[in-house]
Amino acid sequence: MADLKFYTNPQSRGQIVRWMLEEVGQPYDTEILTYGGTLKDDAYKAINPMQKIPAIVHKGKVVTEVAAICLYLADAFPDAGLAPPLADRADYYRWTLFASGPIEQAFTNKSMGWEPAADKQAMAGYGSFERAIDTLEQAVTGKRFIANAKFSAADVVIGSQIGFMLMFGLLEPRPAFTAYVASVTDREAYRRGKQMDDAASTQLTA
Repeated sequence: MADLKFYTNPQSRGQIVRWMLEEVGQPYDTEILTYGGTLKDDAYKAINPMQKIPAIVHKGKVVTEVAAICLYLADAFPDAGLAPPLADRADYYRWTLFASGPIEQAFTNKSMGWEPAADKQAMAGYGSFERAIDTLEQAVTGKRFIANAKFSAADVVIGSQIGFMLMFGLLEPRPAFTAYVASVTDREAYRRGKQMDDAASTQLTA
């Protein structure tokens, strides 16, 4: 039994953490939760009262929220080299949290068919969908990786976020986006994680 446990559903943002765990390369146990089923059980409520996935428990400590999990794993397992040196983490933190904050909000609202009115945009953390996406495009343009020209946990979060939006048709396939996603997902850890989640998804629907 590993001292790292991963709670997920293959049809969720847990795919992002699965990829990160495969990048880390440490043993972990997985518990697949079902919507409307085990996700609502008291056992999981004790781990995450929000009843959301993914979550991890590492040495008895609970971590939720995708970006927090990825940043935590990069620090917990430094030998994987998934976090820049402390002095070089400006872009690493900036764009990881931009993806999990303004972009996540903009993406969610857009998928629900809602955007703030022009006179209310100052109250929204992302302003407008267009402004947030244009800023994201500037961040990845001409870059193979988002921070310090080396793959990091930030690329797992940001690459996944862009990839999801492209897949759901909520993001125009601008060259900067497609090139960046192609670059960061061309990794064995990504392919392993995808294969695991595809297999788990097939089992759930069998």
